[in-house]
Amino acid sequence: MTRSIALLVGATVMAAALNGPALSQGSPQMLSIMKGDPTSLATGYRTSKVVGSSITNEANETVGTIDDLIVTPGDKVPFAVLSVGGFLGMGTKYVVVPYNSLEVRDNKMVLAGATKESLKGLPEFKYSN
Repeated sequence: MTRSIALLVGATVMAAALNGPALSQGSPQMLSIMKGDPTSLATGYRTSKVVGSSITNEANETVGTIDDLIVTPGDKVPFAVLSVGGFLGMGTKYVVVPYNSLEVRDNKMVLAGATKESLKGLPEFKYSN
């Protein structure tokens, strides 16, 4: 009896696999793919190179470091998590700024008008688990 059930289940699974994909009811969903220009993309910055970069202001003073980049489901621009203050990880405060507020000048990440004090005055960002 057990063998009969096992054979029946196996045959059912095999028939379902050979029958083709199951299609959902309703209208077919279309995937929209945006094509990027490889030439302009090649001039962009990889996140692996951006994370860890020092942030300076117009006076070339270091005001923080990029700790991470975050993209949320509802927003179209990434956010930069900046590490401000502290020494060797002690006393560090994390704050968030829109990534598009950062500029690249002479291969440096610049946050115009920023000081350590102004960044420390921003609300603290805490990573969720």
